[in-house]
Amino acid sequence: MITASPVTRLSSPSTDWRELWRHAITDATELLEMLGLGGLADRLPPADAGFALRVPRGFVARMRHGDPRDPLLLQVLPQLAELDEVPGFVADAVGDMASREARGVLHKYQGRALLIASGSCAINCRYCFRRHFPYGDEMAAAGQWRQALAHVRQDPSINELILSGGDPLALSTGKLEELGRGLADIPHVTRLRIHSRLPVVLPERIDAAFTDWLAAQPLQKVVVLHANHANEFDASVDAACARLREAGATLLNQSVLLRGVNDEAGALAALSERMFAAGVLPYYLHQLDRVQGAAHYEVDDASALALMEQLRGRLPGYLVPKLVREVGGDPSKRPL
Repeated sequence: MITASPVTRLSSPSTDWRELWRHAITDATELLEMLGLGGLADRLPPADAGFALRVPRGFVARMRHGDPRDPLLLQVLPQLAELDEVPGFVADAVGDMASREARGVLHKYQGRALLIASGSCAINCRYCFRRHFPYGDEMAAAGQWRQALAHVRQDPSINELILSGGDPLALSTGKLEELGRGLADIPHVTRLRIHSRLPVVLPERIDAAFTDWLAAQPLQKVVVLHANHANEFDASVDAACARLREAGATLLNQSVLLRGVNDEAGALAALSERMFAAGVLPYYLHQLDRVQGAAHYEVDDASALALMEQLRGRLPGYLVPKLVREVGGDPSKRPL
């Protein structure tokens, strides 16, 4: 199993997720100094390449001290390569705005509507396909979710509601309770799916108030985590996953194939094994969404397919994620 050497003196003694959120690292130079990598500060892009750094201290504590190639660090550290203009890499990589149906509502696929619940994340992943998204104009939670829920209410074909963002668990539990009350009179919605990185990067968010709310929801509940490397899991993440399962949620994980982070069969196999130990099943392995600023993470399709062939030879089928690409306008994710 791949393990990380802990970084000392990074975690606050507080267990309140809001307090931990406020004390996240937001300065790239500070992050490098904490990891004994202060000498790399002159390689940072100006103004974080236009995309702010944010990473919880507990996640930093899982990074390997003194290792500039640490797979967790490479997901969050601003790079000069983000400033390169690469043909084919655009602001709206997956056609989000073309699928907008109401404020904060994206309706791409049959039977499912996605709500942009929040524009905030506890961690800013450099490859994020929504790093240029106009969150200020597209917040489904605004106005007690009224406009978003009105769209869902009038379309009986929608049976699954997907909460995304940003990160929907950046919202207070009180705000999620508003959503639950709004769903009570929409009988055709039978399943609630929450896509969140917080159980992995800020597991303290999965507190008693949240799990009580989740357990009380009469819908089928799916929580899709986002972890890309086995080192992202530790005992605190395991405990958060256990609390989610106890609240009645099915746990899946989706990853992004990232050059230098997890583009090796051993790393992907270790991730599947480690997440399954935490009660999580692999769902998707995404080919990189070609968002402006993320070209340096791309793995070509031939290499991706070769990795999948190796994974099928190493893992039982239920631990092999589906390799997919999202293409704007397609009726589903495109399998590779």
